[in-house]
Amino acid sequence: MAQTLVVVGHGMVAQRLLEALAERGAFTGAWRAVVLAEERRPAYDRVHLSARFTGTSPEQLTLAEDDFLERHGIELHLGDPVAALDTAHRTVTTAGGRTVAYDALVLATGSYPFVPPVPGADSPGCFTYRTLDDVDAITAYAGAARSGVVVGGGLLGLEAAGALRSLGLRTSVVEFAPRLMPLQLDEGGAAALRGAVEGMGIGVYTGVGANRVETDADGTARRLRLSDGRQVDADLVVFSAGVRPRDRLAREAGLLVGDRGGVAVDRWCRTTDPAVYAVGECAQTCDGQVYGLVAPGYRMAEVVADRLCGTGGSSFEGSDTDTKLKLLGADVASFGDPFAAGARTVEVQFSDSGSGVYKKLVLGADGRLLGGILVGDAAAYGLLKPHAGADRPLPAAPESFLLPAGAEAPPGADLLPDEAVVCSCHNVTKGAVRAAVAEHGLTDLAGVKRCTKAGTGCGGCAGALQSLLDAAGVEPRRGLCEHFELSRAELYQAVRAGRLTSFAAVLAAHGTGGEDGCTVCKPVVGSLLATLGPELGLTHILDPGQRGLQDSNDRYLANLQKDGTYSVVPRIPGGELTPEQLIVIGEVARDFGLYTKITGGQRIDLFGARAEQLPAVWRRLVDAGFESGHAYGKSLRTVKSCVGSRWCRFGQGDSVQLAIDLELRYRGLRTPHKVKGGVSGCLRECAEARGKDIGVIATANGWNLYVGGNGGTTPRHAELLAADLSTERLLRLTDRFLMYYARTGERLERTAAWLERLGTDHVRRVVVDDAEGLAAELEAQADRHAAGYRDEWEAVLADPAKLRHFAPFVNAPAESVAFLNSPAPTPALQEH
Repeated sequence: MAQTLVVVGHGMVAQRLLEALAERGAFTGAWRAVVLAEERRPAYDRVHLSARFTGTSPEQLTLAEDDFLERHGIELHLGDPVAALDTAHRTVTTAGGRTVAYDALVLATGSYPFVPPVPGADSPGCFTYRTLDDVDAITAYAGAARSGVVVGGGLLGLEAAGALRSLGLRTSVVEFAPRLMPLQLDEGGAAALRGAVEGMGIGVYTGVGANRVETDADGTARRLRLSDGRQVDADLVVFSAGVRPRDRLAREAGLLVGDRGGVAVDRWCRTTDPAVYAVGECAQTCDGQVYGLVAPGYRMAEVVADRLCGTGGSSFEGSDTDTKLKLLGADVASFGDPFAAGARTVEVQFSDSGSGVYKKLVLGADGRLLGGILVGDAAAYGLLKPHAGADRPLPAAPESFLLPAGAEAPPGADLLPDEAVVCSCHNVTKGAVRAAVAEHGLTDLAGVKRCTKAGTGCGGCAGALQSLLDAAGVEPRRGLCEHFELSRAELYQAVRAGRLTSFAAVLAAHGTGGEDGCTVCKPVVGSLLATLGPELGLTHILDPGQRGLQDSNDRYLANLQKDGTYSVVPRIPGGELTPEQLIVIGEVARDFGLYTKITGGQRIDLFGARAEQLPAVWRRLVDAGFESGHAYGKSLRTVKSCVGSRWCRFGQGDSVQLAIDLELRYRGLRTPHKVKGGVSGCLRECAEARGKDIGVIATANGWNLYVGGNGGTTPRHAELLAADLSTERLLRLTDRFLMYYARTGERLERTAAWLERLGTDHVRRVVVDDAEGLAAELEAQADRHAAGYRDEWEAVLADPAKLRHFAPFVNAPAESVAFLNSPAPTPALQEH
């Protein structure tokens, strides 16, 4: 008869424990599990909690597979926390009165946010930042706030500050220590990070504490008084000043608890009652530490799973506290012992204050790496981390790991010994990765993640994993991803021939694996459905069959910026607009507090809009005659032009009108990658047309058409495809070129790379000479696209179901959704 395991809590570590038990066959007869959780949601990815602010749904953050609990017979009770633990009778009782007997119990209660004893800290407008409910509460309250303060400048505090900024609040951070992230960064690293944070308009106050929250007459927060007498405006205050172990149950049950909190456990994670274990942030391990990171918690879960199943003799002997994350757009990493000091230690530093980069390695006298700090550029983290604390010297000069891009590349992870741990979140060694690659024939990072779990935690080891794949000499798979053996070009033909109109239909007909797909294939299929929409009868990328396939940009019809806000980019064909339209853009930017920038593509971009503001912003722009500029999509962006023969005394062609005609004909066309165009009115080339995917230059005899150019990191001049063309002939050749590219290009392949792969002569034979007899078909496709085009934002504003997609939270009331379509901003926005 199966024994009963009760797990108290269902966070990330508890879920990992259940998975580890399932992997060891615990639920095939030996154990049945009952999970009692306080939160009303099953385990979710707390590491990426801030993604909720930018539109990621709770379901997307959920850790367990849909059928995991049911498949293993696991009982999960949500929203009913354990209130009492009786170790004598081996029972627990929940707040709802449920009593459950156990043979073994695992405390996975995590931690709670510490709120300093500050007067006014419990006022309306004051929050903690720990759970999804916290995020939703902050988001809802921020709609009526203008300024926010985060008390705490550590990891979570800075993450919270980025969230408040993304919600449109004027934001500040208060840290009691003399520098930001004092536990991870030294003075140099903290100074570089502070520069990046202040560069985003966030106020930073260090070496000072919170004295009290001052309120209005109605008791709501309005400002924060600091310990030095200064005050900071704050309609919203977030306390993120550390956490404390949730050890009350153990304490009241008479189990040993550490002096500074945490359920005391031995090296097998057993408490002073051998039937009770504790893992994660609620446990104080035998080295006297309470670990607040996910990797040590996962390791504890593995140890407990081994004990319960009698498999292996693993034990918890401590863990590193290495950290790599992106804070407010800046990469930050700390590993090993970055504060190691002594007469025989050596520090190697690289600093570039202009670009906000600081790197430091600490070495022992024998050349061994003790620790390091990386701020602004943490690309070397995955290669350096396995060496930290290891009994071996670095395989190359330390400066080779620190020098900026363009210098000699540092050695890869292939030089690590097999026993080196490359993924600390899941304790995966280099040898385990190599064995998985060889045994399963893995050819990509997704396969390595699936087979070993490496890279599925914090993601900091992705670079090292890719280095191991490269060193193994594996031939990259031809297919799109693990779910499709077909390439993008082959999938295009399959979708078109089969008239498939949803991801589920495409996966069922040509794919394998789970119904959810992955971050590679879903956007590609979404793009194909949008490209073929006029033929398949599809009208909008946010319709039910296509919604959820796109990345965050297409999902919100806007470009996500590094602070979590979005940019608004109306189309301005040929750079031409009326004075009235120019005034409207200025008024919208003023009323919504948006930053404006004239771009190289002859448009005006507006930055800083929150997701829920986008419909109201676009309502005003659409009413003024603007439409989406598709800056968010892998599609045609702009067609730049000079003033041409309309004004220029050298102009030989009306470049403005042709640029407008081209942009309006191909607007909204989804392609393998973004497409840009340019039209110059003479050979002086003021529009830089030969640096574009489609470049047109006027001559005395017509138009010359150039293709396959681009700027960026690998600039390439466009090549001449055809010369001395009439406008009608030019448009038809452009039809063929773009539709052939959309048909045969691979995922994220720019026209420059596509042209090099297929060969310019081949493309010329197809497009100009019609050697494959495709000309009429490609032209007809372009005609259908142009005839069926409808502005995506205009369609959103006319559809309440699509508008709800932009609601600030899932259960937003109907009136808040109606506001999204209102023609003017709220007074609070006008004041802002």
